[in-house]
Amino acid sequence: MEAILINTSGGLTGGDVIEWSVAAADSTKLSVTTQANEKIYKASADTAFVSTRITVGKDASLHWLPQETILFDHASLTRRIDVDLAENSEFLAVEAVLLGRRAMGEVVNLGFFRDRWRIRRAGQLIHAEEMKFDGEIDLLSQSAAVLSGQVAFATLLYTGPLAEAMLPKLRECLGDAAGGASCWNGKLIARLTAPTGFDLRKILVPAISVLRNGAPVPKVWNI
Repeated sequence: MEAILINTSGGLTGGDVIEWSVAAADSTKLSVTTQANEKIYKASADTAFVSTRITVGKDASLHWLPQETILFDHASLTRRIDVDLAENSEFLAVEAVLLGRRAMGEVVNLGFFRDRWRIRRAGQLIHAEEMKFDGEIDLLSQSAAVLSGQVAFATLLYTGPLAEAMLPKLRECLGDAAGGASCWNGKLIARLTAPTGFDLRKILVPAISVLRNGAPVPKVWNI
């Protein structure tokens, strides 16, 4: 099955709150994506808050494949993803962020973005990460330890029985793209960066297909 999430407001700003809850029952397969890019507009006060809770049952597979999130200048976004997996379930997650749209001449000078992931399998924490941009995002992103001036970036995470087998295929797919992929403890993670959203998507779409064992991205990605 495939589910498409729709934000009827067309974007988020300070004070907006969205909570998503997704569950794949035992022995089911579910892909979840979004109708379009999520746009985070200038916030005059407070932060937009997006919370996602995902549950994957026994012998089930869930692919979390939202399209890119676009941050505009002076945007503020706090996001958290909490995932509970059964012992033998499969989970794929992709999250991509664009700091403005290069084709439109947009630059994110100032803003706030905090991203929190917690993934548990059979109740045990297997992945935790925190990312935070605060203040002069354009200046911060120039650092070689951050984005080296790139404005588009993505994280891909897969955990399941095919993690080790997929690693060489994913590395071959990525080629000399900026970033890299590694695998340990049944968990495969790739980090990607690119100069524009278009360049990132050219890398991201085939990489997602590899992690979906050859299946394409949801059709809505191409509309």
